[in-house]
Amino acid sequence: MRLNTVGWNRLRYSLVAPVYDRVHFLTRQRARSIGMLGPRRGERVLLVGAGPAHDLALLPADVEVLVTDVAPGMLARARRRARPGVSFAVMDGAHLDLADATFDAAILHLVLAVMPDPAACLREVARVLVPGGRAAVLDKFLADAARPGLARWAVNLVSEALATNINRRLGDILAEAAAPLLVVRDEPAALGGFFRIVILARS
Repeated sequence: MRLNTVGWNRLRYSLVAPVYDRVHFLTRQRARSIGMLGPRRGERVLLVGAGPAHDLALLPADVEVLVTDVAPGMLARARRRARPGVSFAVMDGAHLDLADATFDAAILHLVLAVMPDPAACLREVARVLVPGGRAAVLDKFLADAARPGLARWAVNLVSEALATNINRRLGDILAEAAAPLLVVRDEPAALGGFFRIVILARS
């Protein structure tokens, strides 16, 4: 039985939302990612799988933001950070209920390694971005040329059920997505490259 499902994520992240909201981690890396994305005045920015929306504090006040997450409990926490120009919607990143080409930029922080279908998420992000739009990805990835050892494979069995997949390769996700997204920047972010920041551009 597959444990990583949309329903399971909706339940588990709603349950842990009060704790998750109090834990601020990778703040420097999140700020770096958003700085590399370079949101500009008047742009529309989409936060996918935003959790309690800690990233809002790192975004300039002169952009319009839609905060989304699959877990209602997370969005309830995120709404506490409401400000002018920010709206909220419970939404699955793999099935965005949004019109085509309506956002200038998207932020995907610590979401692709969690969701059941990350390739579908990137296809949806590409669909809602305007041509030339950008997406910032901060997540844990196995190097594209690497294969997980037995120990890492075993740890992932537990890790994926409880929290996150540690063996996904971004190159595989992009290939499966077959979306018009190009890697324009890619740099290690933390733990010796275990976390990476990648900037994608919609062609």
